[in-house]
Amino acid sequence: MLLHEIRSTSEKYPKNRVGRGGKRGTTSGKGQKGQKSRSGHRIRPAERDLIQRLPKLRGYKNKSLKDRLPVINVSDLENFKFDRKVKILGEGEVKKPFNIVGLPVSKTAKAKIEAAGGIVK
Repeated sequence: MLLHEIRSTSEKYPKNRVGRGGKRGTTSGKGQKGQKSRSGHRIRPAERDLIQRLPKLRGYKNKSLKDRLPVINVSDLENFKFDRKVKILGEGEVKKPFNIVGLPVSKTAKAKIEAAGGIVK
């Protein structure tokens, strides 16, 4: 054995070079096609996709969900606890007189509440 034939123990097994053919086949463990199989692939951030969904023109007329009020029916007035602003619709019957101030009320609901002896302002 000569000096130039001596090898270290850490170089016993060669390092696998993935993606260059060889015994793993043509794809070499990276799957088939697509963005993740390419060398130097970068997945674009999700913020860019969110920005692209927004309308590009000025003055778009999409109504916000914050402006929409939750609705309840006249029949639910007895069981409902008023902790936020709601709109009252006229489905069902009213048994007690209610005083409603500062809430949006439909025409049929207003007629039913006033018929039961309540007040709508």
